[in-house]
Amino acid sequence: MTVTLPSSGTTARRWRRTLAGAVAALGVALTTVVGAPAVGVEPRPAVVVRSAEAVDLVLAPVGQGIVGPGEPLNVSMTIINDTTLPLAPAAVALSLGTVPLADRSELTAWLDEGAALDLQEVATGPSEAVAASSSSTFGLSVAADSPALLGRVPGVYALQAIYVGNAGPIVANSAMIVPEPNAPAAPIGVVVPITAPPIETGLLTPAQLTELTGTGGSLRAQLDAVDGTPAILAVDPAIAAAINVLGSSAPPEATEWLQRLEALANPRFALQFGDADVSAQLASGLPRPMAPVSLRSLLDPAFFVPPEPTAAPTPGPTPDSTPTAAPTEPVLPDLETLLGIGGSRTNVFWPPAGSAGPGIVDTLGRLGTDAVPSLTLLPSSGTVEGAAGATVPARGATPDGAAVLVYDAEISAALGQASMIDESAMRGAALTRATALLTFATQDAAGAPILVTPDRGQDRSLVALGVTIASVGRVPGAQLVPLAALTEASSSPVAVADASPEQARVDAASALTAEQDLLTDFSSILDEPALLTSPERISILQLLGIGWSPEPERWATAFATHRERTAATLGAVGIQPPSTIQLLSPEAPLPVWVRNDLPYPVNVVLYAEPDDPRLVVTPQTQVLASAAANTRVQVPVEARVGSGEVVIELRLLSPTGVSIGETQSADVTVRADWEGIGLIILAVLIVAFLGLGVVRMVLRRRRTKSADE
Repeated sequence: MTVTLPSSGTTARRWRRTLAGAVAALGVALTTVVGAPAVGVEPRPAVVVRSAEAVDLVLAPVGQGIVGPGEPLNVSMTIINDTTLPLAPAAVALSLGTVPLADRSELTAWLDEGAALDLQEVATGPSEAVAASSSSTFGLSVAADSPALLGRVPGVYALQAIYVGNAGPIVANSAMIVPEPNAPAAPIGVVVPITAPPIETGLLTPAQLTELTGTGGSLRAQLDAVDGTPAILAVDPAIAAAINVLGSSAPPEATEWLQRLEALANPRFALQFGDADVSAQLASGLPRPMAPVSLRSLLDPAFFVPPEPTAAPTPGPTPDSTPTAAPTEPVLPDLETLLGIGGSRTNVFWPPAGSAGPGIVDTLGRLGTDAVPSLTLLPSSGTVEGAAGATVPARGATPDGAAVLVYDAEISAALGQASMIDESAMRGAALTRATALLTFATQDAAGAPILVTPDRGQDRSLVALGVTIASVGRVPGAQLVPLAALTEASSSPVAVADASPEQARVDAASALTAEQDLLTDFSSILDEPALLTSPERISILQLLGIGWSPEPERWATAFATHRERTAATLGAVGIQPPSTIQLLSPEAPLPVWVRNDLPYPVNVVLYAEPDDPRLVVTPQTQVLASAAANTRVQVPVEARVGSGEVVIELRLLSPTGVSIGETQSADVTVRADWEGIGLIILAVLIVAFLGLGVVRMVLRRRRTKSADE
């Protein structure tokens, strides 16, 4: 029996609904149904019907759709009911293509568009009732000895399920793979990113590390998933740096996680710090992607004191007194040690998909060395050869000689979807798609290595990611290979398709780097400029992380908050607005207060310049401003002849001549001649008093003499 239905395509909507988590909890209950068609039933064309808007059907063959000789075909089907009405039990039919699909383009057309093919019904059965706003998973099976399976030649066959209920007929398409018994070895590389959720600050906090690396944490799940597999790891070195800078104070969970990572035999390479977007950085005008310059200012020496050596016991009597060993000095790790992720290949770049055009790829291609050439990862959709969905070998080279590793975009998208789905029934649909595509891709590559990846993702469970990685190795003929096998393979010509990063990210990179330059100049007021520049650099890299892409609103808030903090830092040192000053003597100190809101003492030069020559001011005064305090500075001034109003311009410069803070003006009222007038009056009064005293003394003596006579 076959069914003919009107045509449409719903695969994209089905994936969106699946990944959005419409199904909260699914149980797979495979029900064996006697459904093999009678011998001699003629197949007829069948095409896809549009699913009802609020009811969907997901078809997931068990075992990634691989059915070898003598094996049954088992499938699970999930009916998703997002309506407010229940669905009654209905008939479900499973049909199988009569001949293998010709190539991956025909496979893609079948999965995405429901192209018309000859199908043969192989099983039928009733579905369960589905409550409103709920889902139901059930199974169908075709026996191994069914005529529908016997005699099948190796290849990929179209598979279709049709649900006919009160919501109308709903169709789901998938595939069945009959493996080639003597399939040639197909080298496949699998790159798995190890990344943390995006953060606003430069390093993960101890609390965040404890959560992420502990039981149930995202980083713990990622490491557990790749442990024991030959996956190629792409590790964010910011994770290692966050653990290493803590030294002995690092959380035990984080320390154990890092030790496990370093001990894994998996080949690996380091992503940019914070998995920063290299395309946005280069598009903003930078000659090369940024990298941390130092993390020394973030180290506390107290946490890097090596343990004291334990002396071996010596035979014989113990002396009364043992000399005390000198205290052990801290040993601070260098930048390379802090960023270490175990043995890794350097000069590897992985821009976001669709962001790196020919110019960016060629620029990255020139950043390597003769010993370790640079290597750029690109999706096949970002190349001219793979733009239409064709298979592109992993190892490639651009016309300008840039070395690239091309990962299959369509297969990687299916693997990425599977790695985000915890329900096995739903995950099986994506894994079957990836397996069918890989079957054709390995044939197209003709022995050349191909590359796939589940790409970046957050909060993936151990089971989902682990099963996804393992599924690649189950593809007929698959041989998972390390990174060296890909880089050492013969390269094929690759033309990079035109592409450009998101303008918002380019603008953000431009703004952040411009402010970084200002902060670098500003930091010259410190004895150790890295106290400011190092945290700023790694915070910028974290803000440019690719992990922000799914959260544009949260990223915009983090970006604005960072700029506010930078502006506050640039304004943290300045001159307090002075009050009007009365200068009543020719020489006097001018009090000026220098504000320093930084937690570090700063070195600045106070420049003072009057607008009138009647006041002479010391032009430069060296100032050491205390941390988080206002420092009083005495500026010597000298008044010349004359009085009046004088304005003194006050400004701060760093030792390298960078303007610090805003210029202030001090209004000075000069009354320098009052001191001379006061002295004259005082002298006159003294002379007058002396004269009066002499007169009184003479008169007193005369009176005394007259009295004596």
